[in-house]
Amino acid sequence: MIRLLKFIWWSCVAVFCGLLLSFSGAFLYLSPTLPSVESLRQVQLQIPLRVYSSDAKLIAEFGEMRRSPIRFDEIPKEFISALLAAEDDNFANHYGVDVTSLMRAATQLLKSGQIQSGGSTITMQVAKNFFLTSERSFSRKATEILLALQIERELSKDEILELYVNKIYLGHRAYGIEAAAQVYYGKSIRELNLAQMAMIAGLPKAPSRYNPLVNPTRAKERRDWILGRLYRLGRIDQASYEEALAEVVDARYHVPTPELSAPYIAEMARAEMVGRYGSEAYTEGFNVTTTVPSHLQEAANIALRDGLIAYDQRHGYRGPESRLPGMTRETWLTELAKFRSIGGLEPAVVTQVEKSGIMVLTRNGEEQAVAWDSMKWARPYLNTNSLGPRPQQPADVVQPGDIVRVQRQEDGSLRFTQVPAAQSALVSLDPYSGAIQALVGGFSFDQSNYNRAVQAKRQPGSSFKPFIYSAALDSGYTAATLVNDAPIILSDDYLSQKWRPKNDNNTFLGPIRMREALYKSRNLVSIRLLQDMGIDRSLRYIERFGFDPQDLPRNLSLALGTASLTPMEIAEGWATFANGGYKIEPYLIERIDDRNGKPLFRANPARVPGSAPTEENATLTVNATDELPLEEPKVAEQIIDERTAYIMTSMLQDVIKRGTGRRAMTLGRNDLAGKTGTTNESKDSWFSGYNADYVTTAWAGFDQPESLGRHEYGGTVALPIWMNYMGAVLKDRPNHLPKEPKGLLTLRVDPVSGRAAAPGTPDAYFELFKSEDSPPPMSEFEPGMGVPGSPLPADEMAPIDLF
Repeated sequence: MIRLLKFIWWSCVAVFCGLLLSFSGAFLYLSPTLPSVESLRQVQLQIPLRVYSSDAKLIAEFGEMRRSPIRFDEIPKEFISALLAAEDDNFANHYGVDVTSLMRAATQLLKSGQIQSGGSTITMQVAKNFFLTSERSFSRKATEILLALQIERELSKDEILELYVNKIYLGHRAYGIEAAAQVYYGKSIRELNLAQMAMIAGLPKAPSRYNPLVNPTRAKERRDWILGRLYRLGRIDQASYEEALAEVVDARYHVPTPELSAPYIAEMARAEMVGRYGSEAYTEGFNVTTTVPSHLQEAANIALRDGLIAYDQRHGYRGPESRLPGMTRETWLTELAKFRSIGGLEPAVVTQVEKSGIMVLTRNGEEQAVAWDSMKWARPYLNTNSLGPRPQQPADVVQPGDIVRVQRQEDGSLRFTQVPAAQSALVSLDPYSGAIQALVGGFSFDQSNYNRAVQAKRQPGSSFKPFIYSAALDSGYTAATLVNDAPIILSDDYLSQKWRPKNDNNTFLGPIRMREALYKSRNLVSIRLLQDMGIDRSLRYIERFGFDPQDLPRNLSLALGTASLTPMEIAEGWATFANGGYKIEPYLIERIDDRNGKPLFRANPARVPGSAPTEENATLTVNATDELPLEEPKVAEQIIDERTAYIMTSMLQDVIKRGTGRRAMTLGRNDLAGKTGTTNESKDSWFSGYNADYVTTAWAGFDQPESLGRHEYGGTVALPIWMNYMGAVLKDRPNHLPKEPKGLLTLRVDPVSGRAAAPGTPDAYFELFKSEDSPPPMSEFEPGMGVPGSPLPADEMAPIDLF
């Protein structure tokens, strides 16, 4: 008996020593290849790129992994208890390896011949998730055990848990418990109840098998098992246990919803960040603050959408997007799921047609009425210039089974509509710094990612004329200069054939003041001005505004706006008139912070001297807790005489008071200046305008250029969009015009001669002049000098033929 006991004793010692030697050998063999545990303290988890408005509203998130790291002290104790009960209830007592769990795993291996469970502790899972692959092998398991032991020696239990809960994958691109809480419940882990926490705690074992969205029954079983473990371990009382068990599975998919709809802005910011940081832009947790205030962007969204819908409805109803008659409700819902909302216009199928309106079924399964009053616009579309008869009843417009579009109103009612065929763009800038205040690149980003505000090069038409007039003012002309609005036939080195330009209404007014010619948009006057100044000289002047020379034609058609320019380029050029003659460059990103809130970049645009940040961006600038070295403020370059800019503003105010922009007078403001633009056959509609706070350009047209309609102009399509935006952003703000510079004179002018008026001259009016360009009195006018008030000789002011 004694010999047997000695044998057993020495056998145990031998086994123990063998295991010890084996473990020591494995340690000596593997330890040189083990990574440094200290690196876990500096680990950089992949965090998506987030883009914000200037007032800190989320615009977009970019990145494959949804992750929001959370500190250990922010994790609810109830969740920690649920997680440990599910994954490692001995976590507080072991040193990285749970021998009991390993023995259980070894027993399963001996019985089945396969590795079924690894007996992993949370520490071992941290080692695997941060340093190892998912390979199932003995060598990898041995490395995992050694790493777990090292991690336990160098990190606290709290640090290990924090690493674990932020790293684990929990389904639907959610990495970490905070992201999972947002994805499944739309709120922070700190706001979940006990049942919801137990549901999240059950995901690490198998994120797909126990997913409450994919397998709600199995997920509930897992949740209830964890709740039972919590109860048996004494972590919760019976009342809490029974209450949590009774909770229904209320998880549903929550897509991160932007607080501000600005997809074109988001894409511009994303592209710029990738240009700066490459692929790391998506993983390093950068927070980008743009220059765009949310209320201005929202105003731009509404203005563009409503303007396009109004234009579209003037040209009639093009019919349903599809017809699905005679189908069941279930089939209709299945077909509706194939249609997506576009620009807030929801797809719906007509289920009933009555005299008072129609009933439609929407994608959410609700059936709702659409009033007849919202359908009366729907005359049949025949072509751009022709409509069919007015409908007398809903049956004249739709039939049951038609797939139509409805627009949800603020009161929840539905309005009959259709997706516009035309497109539009709007860009608004701070004229003193170039900060983008609002930008919309089309009716719907989901419909088309093409950003027309910065990518669509179109002819600006008469909205380009102010650059010609500015060149004239800096070449000796004045706002009172008389130029002959008369027929002209042109042929020069830059034109392949004779050109007979005409005014829009094919009339001619004879000698006309430059101010009046601008607000009446007289084409022949612009051509004569450009002809007198010379193409090359004029192009050199106009290029100062930031235009690419390759986009400017080298012929007299330039005077009519035949350049190819984007709305952004037009707005950038117009900012010079609004800011007193300075060149600014548009920019979007105001600030870039790293994942910890440390600033990496702060914009330092060239600003107009003496200007202050806009009201919307002032808070951002004042509250910036920068650790970056302060840069010397950049000063914008002055490219035209500040007096020229002021006189141009005065002339462009008359476009709104007396000319093609008169509709804007309904805004009830005296500080607006602007100009319409319409190209041949009304293929492009423009309006650019400003006060001293914002310079804004709106464009509308078809992506593939075609006529907007015989009676559509800049003043009927683009101007209403501009007005709706500017009316909203300037509401309750005082009038604000650029400050009048020194060196200007205001004189009474004879309307017939353009000269300084003598006392008693009938119909004399006041005009602005640069002090050196003020006109002499009429008594100094000598016969043969030419047309009064004009620097051109008399023969050049009459109708001419050049061959």
